[in-house]
Amino acid sequence: MSGGEQGLALLQQQLSSAATSMELSFRPMFGGVMAYVGGRPFASLSNVGMALKLDEPGRAALLALPGARPLQYTPNDPPSRSYVLIPPDVAADPEALRPWLERSAAAVAAAPVRKKAKKSQR
Repeated sequence: MSGGEQGLALLQQQLSSAATSMELSFRPMFGGVMAYVGGRPFASLSNVGMALKLDEPGRAALLALPGARPLQYTPNDPPSRSYVLIPPDVAADPEALRPWLERSAAAVAAAPVRKKAKKSQR
């Protein structure tokens, strides 16, 4: 297992151990892993860390923590407007991480379901 794979496995284990009351699923995506709750994406696990999808109040609250920042996969990418990187010390502490996971899951559940665009027929 490479260092990157070990890092992703650790993030996935940290997320799973804190989300004891949630039914999670994981899928590879963008060179990392996307975590789903209720079939909807809510956490990105990648080489830059663990990021949660939040509504605007949750985003502002998480960004107030030292070490939190908007998700940005590479320095040239624009910062995400909905995903925020969890500080490593919070990600490593299930008790500190759990309320953020619950807040993210609630925000995702409350968000309207996006309709898939219809493919044009040619």
